Amino acid sequence: MNLTIFSGPPSSGKTSVILKAIAFFQKRGIKVGVVKFDCLHTDDDTLYEKAGVPVKKGLSGALCPDHFFASNIEDVVKWGNQENLDLLITESAGLCNRCSPYIVGIKGVCVIDNLSGINTPKKIGPMLKAADLVVVTKGDIVSQAEREVFSSRVSTVNPKAMVMHVNGLTGQGAYELSTLLYDENQQVDSVQGMKLRFPMPSAMCSYCLGETRIGESYQLGNVKKMDFGEDEG
Repeated sequence: MNLTIFSGPPSSGKTSVILKAIAFFQKRGIKVGVVKFDCLHTDDDTLYEKAGVPVKKGLSGALCPDHFFASNIEDVVKWGNQENLDLLITESAGLCNRCSPYIVGIKGVCVIDNLSGINTPKKIGPMLKAADLVVVTKGDIVSQAEREVFSSRVSTVNPKAMVMHVNGLTGQGAYELSTLLYDENQQVDSVQGMKLRFPMPSAMCSYCLGETRIGESYQLGNVKKMDFGEDEG
């Protein structure tokens, strides 16, 4: 079974892009399944079900969605193999810009949209920097010049990644994307012992454990303070 990991900011068009690509896999007789990771709520699983795609969803709740991903990905792979999938796609909302769900040796795709702001590529962090492939969406809403500048910013942040434009509404570019997602020679039976491409944040503090009171006396563990400089006389 192939495994591909999709991530990207919320509402960047991940689900629409994945569905358009899956349509081409279905025409080729390639069985694709999806596991959707999110925080509090998602209806995207119903969209996959309507398209005839085997799907599971996991909500991280109070946990970072990428920590939740790392804790569950082995069971996700087991599910995909039990379903006899040819390709398993995981989709993560990537709400923590400091994290990245990508695994060494497994293809990672970042979806980012032109409307998010010209400086967004600099803000996303390892979710973009560590991707193998960057899919830029909503290019039909901005000018050609804006598309080129945005793509240039993406390439500056991640010069090794292939950058391509896909329209999640019309499907333009989705076929080309599908040809890059599936490798007949890849077989993933387990991710046990594999490594994440980027470490999770090293922050275990009182607030991580449920503390709600504000003040230094309530802050235990890893705490990072801002530097406001010395007071001027």
